[in-house]
Amino acid sequence: MDKILEAIVMSSYPNNVKQGLVRRVIEAAKQPMDSEQCWSMLELSTKLYLTGDTKYKREIGKEVLEVYGHYHPEEFEEFFNVRFLLSLLQEGYGPLGKRSHYVLDYIQLGLQFVLESPSANSIFSLLRIEVLRKVCERPSPKQCAKISKLLMQHPQCIPTGKHQLLFCQQLIRCIGQFQCVSEGEEEIMEFLEQVNKVSGLLQRIWRTQTSAILPSLKELFTIISSTEEQEAPSNALASVVQFVPLELMDGVIRNLTNDDSITDVQMMMAIGRMIDWVSWPLGKNIDKWIIALLKGLAAVKKFSILIEVTLSKIEKVFSKLLYPIVREGALSVLQYMLLSFQHSHEAFHLLLPHIPRLVASLKKEDSNSATSSLEQLAELIHCMFFRFSGFPDLYEPVLEAVKALPIPNEDRIKHLLGQNAWTSQKNELACFYPRLASKSETGKIGLINLGNTCYMNSIIQSLFMASDFRHSVLNLTEGNSQPLMTKLQWLFAFLEHSQRPAISPESFLSASWPPWFTPGAQQDCSEYLKYLLDRLHEEEKTGKRIYQKLKESSLMSQAVEHHYLNKTLIEKMFGGKMMTKIRCLKCLNVSSREEAFTDLSLAFPPSDRNVHGNTSILPVEEIGPQLIEPPEKAGQLMGSPWIQRKAPTASDHAAPSVSVETLGFQEPGEAANPIRGNDAGVDAAKDPLSTFGEQACAPKDSRSVPDLINYFLSPERLTAENKYHCEKCASLQDAEKVAELTEGPHYLILTLLRFSFDPRTMKRKKILDNVSIPVVLKLPILVAPEETEEVCRHGKDGAVPGSGFMTVVYDLCSVVVHSGISSESGHYYCYSRECTDTIAHGQPRDGVPKPASDKQLDFEIQWYLFNDTRVSFSSFESVSNVTSFFPKDTAYVLFYRQRPGRQSCLLHEALAEAGCLHGEPSLHKDLMEAIAKDNILFLQEQEKEARNRAAYISALPKSPLWWRDLDRDKDDDSSSGGCSPAAGGGGSGSFHGLVF
Repeated sequence: MDKILEAIVMSSYPNNVKQGLVRRVIEAAKQPMDSEQCWSMLELSTKLYLTGDTKYKREIGKEVLEVYGHYHPEEFEEFFNVRFLLSLLQEGYGPLGKRSHYVLDYIQLGLQFVLESPSANSIFSLLRIEVLRKVCERPSPKQCAKISKLLMQHPQCIPTGKHQLLFCQQLIRCIGQFQCVSEGEEEIMEFLEQVNKVSGLLQRIWRTQTSAILPSLKELFTIISSTEEQEAPSNALASVVQFVPLELMDGVIRNLTNDDSITDVQMMMAIGRMIDWVSWPLGKNIDKWIIALLKGLAAVKKFSILIEVTLSKIEKVFSKLLYPIVREGALSVLQYMLLSFQHSHEAFHLLLPHIPRLVASLKKEDSNSATSSLEQLAELIHCMFFRFSGFPDLYEPVLEAVKALPIPNEDRIKHLLGQNAWTSQKNELACFYPRLASKSETGKIGLINLGNTCYMNSIIQSLFMASDFRHSVLNLTEGNSQPLMTKLQWLFAFLEHSQRPAISPESFLSASWPPWFTPGAQQDCSEYLKYLLDRLHEEEKTGKRIYQKLKESSLMSQAVEHHYLNKTLIEKMFGGKMMTKIRCLKCLNVSSREEAFTDLSLAFPPSDRNVHGNTSILPVEEIGPQLIEPPEKAGQLMGSPWIQRKAPTASDHAAPSVSVETLGFQEPGEAANPIRGNDAGVDAAKDPLSTFGEQACAPKDSRSVPDLINYFLSPERLTAENKYHCEKCASLQDAEKVAELTEGPHYLILTLLRFSFDPRTMKRKKILDNVSIPVVLKLPILVAPEETEEVCRHGKDGAVPGSGFMTVVYDLCSVVVHSGISSESGHYYCYSRECTDTIAHGQPRDGVPKPASDKQLDFEIQWYLFNDTRVSFSSFESVSNVTSFFPKDTAYVLFYRQRPGRQSCLLHEALAEAGCLHGEPSLHKDLMEAIAKDNILFLQEQEKEARNRAAYISALPKSPLWWRDLDRDKDDDSSSGGCSPAAGGGGSGSFHGLVF
């Protein structure tokens, strides 16, 4: 029958005729026949399957084999024996030089008919050895895929024990040499399918034998970190990593990055090749592994590797965004590479020429993937604009390309930059690296104490957090001829952009040092603040003007415009005006004088004085909106400043007054009830604290900031030794003096005069009274009658009709705390937050600027605690309770920021117009370069320190690590599961004896 079949196959008949004849032969083969005839047919069908020169011949051979395996199992088992299979695998089949490529397919076909036979175990044992040998010979992707297919279908043939580990390692070696020889689409798809089959086999093995994962990863790292390979390993290795369980990632990366046996060159080679894997289309989680390794390197301060790899690979990663199949992973890696590379603009600038073309291509693609990627790319670009401002010529084409895309807000940008910076990565071995400082999780930077300089550090941080002032300082141009302001600009720029967790203000300290201060001694922060602001003011006032002039506004009259343009920066930000009036009690003549101020020094009332009552023209109500009743006569209050100055008696009616108001501890969801005519509710006036809970209620004998302002503005009787020389009387007379605020500063600085001189001890003692601090303060400002009428007509700014006063609202933004009992000792720290306008400037409503009182209180603004080098998150609750918990820690200097209103609208609008992208000014190039150089220096310092520490730790006695001796039996009790500081410390337990 075999001769008949062979004659049919070799004949010249048409295939359809042959097919009919072959079908008859196959049907006959299903009948019983002798063993010799079966062998002849099996030999012929084997020959046809393995050496047939056409697909038709191979199909006939396969069909005959299947029939004989099914209907003649005994003869098939005898034919398909171990010796025959060994010959096929080791010597091949067919003429020399033309060995068959279908041996593995043939074996897979025959195995299904001998699975239950007595010889099955012998065949499986043979194949376990032979597939390992085959893999060690580095077969082609096609042959490797056939081995994988065979083992996936018959897992009994997968090597076991130590051979299984070796098999996995050698299979990874094979994948590392895979290359697609053709660029045709069909060939590429076939290659990808072959790689997927091989990596799928590894996944199958790892699922059943998790102990094989780490040795496999060890081999993978050895391949990609090799510096001796002439040809780079295949990107197909990415298909291996995608199947590694993500729960192993932290341990693998941690031990890899802390292994000092891996050289920088090896690590650089490995991470560089991993980044190349983003172009592998079948990879899953590849981006996660790449980012995890980059973060791991940052945590151990190996910045030189990160810098080199980022600069060499970022353009290649960026180019992959053009291809939808790999875009998602490439974008993730690109985002981390750019957001983490914050010490210099170099990486971002490498991409600038390519961004417009990519954006145009993505817009043209018009797919969901392209749209999503465009939005993420635009967010990334704006983060880089924010971080590396000052290059308008380079950024203009990019800004034009992304102008139609959404712009992230400043908080989002700062969040992204803060969480991705190299210096923000935490190292789990930090306890063994005590000098390796990481940037605060707040994203803020501390100031180094240079020896009792906490008084300066607290003031500098408070000024820095005054965002309008900071932006103005950072926006100053080069060559402004103001050395102290320039040093402040540099200090602010480093606080904004440095990668260091804390910087030294030594240069600024030496430039701003008051000459009467004693070096190394504790000083009064308020005294330093006054001196600093005065120095900055005088420096600009002498003609060395640097602040950019406010843009002309159509709302400005020439007089007002002249008024603003002639102010120094300190006057614009911190300057207010106060009218002091003295009335002779004999002739009733009044003399007045207007003075400028940058802070209000608030003394404490005598303990026997009741400051809660209406003791002045500007009585203070505690917390909440107040019901304001206008005077009976419109000009009464203005014309007679002393009417109703004393506290009302029981027989008096309520004194007409304008309140200094405060708001505090309001629930975030509830808006403040602002003063506006008589709109405020009576209930609120009766129980202003009911909404805010008990914690807002100060004890009856305690003080509040409004109490101190009330005392400051209350009339002072000049008698006895303090008599006033009246020019009209030409003699000393009893008089009364009163102060009225005529212009509210943009930033209101309040100093609580806690230090008083004790003549008994001849020392300055500290008043430790707790003072409640309102988060919002409403301050009455004296204005001209015509201005009052205009404001009242529009119902804005809380003006009281006929009173001559308008309400200006201030938000608390910084509190400098003194800890101690003497001004010559103790410690200063500060709580701060950034108060900014949440309403758009220049957005009129019915032709009138939106009033400040319409703005809801923002209790969600994050508070920070600045304590020299330490910066942490805080809250207003901590601010308000600090003295309750620590009696010696008392608020000393307060910073309030004025909300936009009629009086401040010109300055607010000018600040908004002068602001640059996302509110952060562009720094001049010299300053940016200085920051970039210092950031690189810091990274180098940290890396050097990390290496020194690692060298020290690796020399310590080592305990067994969890990855040691992977080849030992599982029940080997000599291996420990503990972790030690000597992670990866060399020898067989080092990384090259370990894992990925």
